[in-house]
Amino acid sequence: MPKITFIESNGTEQTVEAEIGMTVMEAAVKNMVPGIEAECGGACSCATCHIYVEDAWRKAAGSPDEMEEDMLDFAFDVRETSRLSCQIPITDALDGLVVRIPDKQF
Repeated sequence: MPKITFIESNGTEQTVEAEIGMTVMEAAVKNMVPGIEAECGGACSCATCHIYVEDAWRKAAGSPDEMEEDMLDFAFDVRETSRLSCQIPITDALDGLVVRIPDKQF
C-alpha cells in the first residue's frame, strides 16, 4: 500500500498507509490525522481538507480542476501548492507522497 506523510504546521509528521482508490483525505480521516476536518465528506464543497503538496510530488498529484480551484477560494492561506485532499486519488505513483497541513482550515 502507498504511504503518505502528513506534516502538521508545528512540524509533527505522521506517515499512514493508504489503499489504492481512496483519496488522500480518506486516508487522513481513516488514520485520524489532525488538521484534516473534511466536513463535506469528500464532496469538494467545503475546503476543510486543504493541504500543500510538496514540490517534488506536484506532478504526480496532478493539478486542481476548475471546481477544486473554485473551492480553494474559500481555503485559508492558499498557495501555488494548495490542493483539496479529497480530490487526489491514491495510486501507486503516490507512494511516498508528502503533504503539509495549513495552520487552520478556514
